[in-house]
Amino acid sequence: MSRISVRGFAVASATAVTTVGAVVGVAAAGPAATSNDNFEAAAADGTLLADIPAGQQAQVQTASLTQQADAQSAQASASAKKSAEEAARLRAAEDAKAKKSAADKTKADKDKADKDAKARDLETQTASRSASRSTFQVQSSYSISDVQAIARQIIPADQFQCFSNIVNNESSWNYRATNGTAYGLVQALPGSKMSSVGSDWQTNPATQIKWGLNYMNERYGSPCGAWSFWQSHDSY
Repeated sequence: MSRISVRGFAVASATAVTTVGAVVGVAAAGPAATSNDNFEAAAADGTLLADIPAGQQAQVQTASLTQQADAQSAQASASAKKSAEEAARLRAAEDAKAKKSAADKTKADKDKADKDAKARDLETQTASRSASRSTFQVQSSYSISDVQAIARQIIPADQFQCFSNIVNNESSWNYRATNGTAYGLVQALPGSKMSSVGSDWQTNPATQIKWGLNYMNERYGSPCGAWSFWQSHDSY
């Protein structure tokens, strides 16, 4: 009787079942239905698991279990790799979000610092102009150049030209200019309004300039805002 090579436990088991079935069928048919030659041919077609030495049976079973373990290990490795990649993606997204938040905060802090610095500069300039006003020497009369020099000490540099344009059109820098009840450099109407800044509003150009600047800032936001309005209306 010949033997075939069995590579796995499942194959050996199937062969054993087939062979046993063939033997049982022969026995049921009786001696008249078959011959020894047929039995030998059926036996030659398969190898019973029992025909495999015990040591080889163990090897077959071990090989099958090893294959299963390898397959499970490969599946677990793929799953672990996928989980690690997803975790890395989430960490990268969180890192990017944290960096953006930090950058936004840095920019906000810088903008606030710049704004505070500008506010301090403006306060310093305002204080400086206030100090300058207090040192103006009162004179019996002032020339146009005197009045313009005083104005340059009071009006912010970036607003002076707009202020000058208005004064040129209103009074030609004559601090005693009169037009009905309008009076002074900026032609306050009535002129007595300027007493809110100083009782010397009729004779002191510094008082008139200060009142005019306050009026333009309060009503138009700045001398340049007032000048923009004046150009459209020929008055402010």
